[in-house]
Amino acid sequence: MTDRAIAVAAWESLFRAQVTVMRALADTFPSELISLNEYDVLFNISRSPGRRLRLKDLNRSVLISQPSVSRMLDRLAARGLVTKTPDPDDGRGTIVAMTEEGFSLYRGVALQHIVAIERNVGAELDDDELVELTDLCKRMRLAIADPLVGEPSDTAS
Repeated sequence: MTDRAIAVAAWESLFRAQVTVMRALADTFPSELISLNEYDVLFNISRSPGRRLRLKDLNRSVLISQPSVSRMLDRLAARGLVTKTPDPDDGRGTIVAMTEEGFSLYRGVALQHIVAIERNVGAELDDDELVELTDLCKRMRLAIADPLVGEPSDTAS
């Protein structure tokens, strides 16, 4: 069994590191083009085959609430960055697809964001440490995840 004080200290360290890195990334993020939350949505869509994703799968992947995602997608669609169509396999579902314009904007922002990530995440850690950090974070995430879907359970509060 893990020592409670060590677990709390690890959590505190992880939380403080995450906040510090996110603040540094937010300071250099090209928010005049797209918000960090919009970027997260486009990032998740870009990783899907054909840059198309079911809305319910997108909602599982992003860090904002379902109503916020729906409103954001309406704004992104109005800007011509995504399209929304009915899911042919689920009459109640929606497919969200990134347009070429959306992908072009996403890619340009991503290239800038990668430079900031390298500067802020990779600055003090060597490649082996970054691989270890990735593995540790993945293990922790999967240990908490719902084994049926491989993502954090919606029942946790």
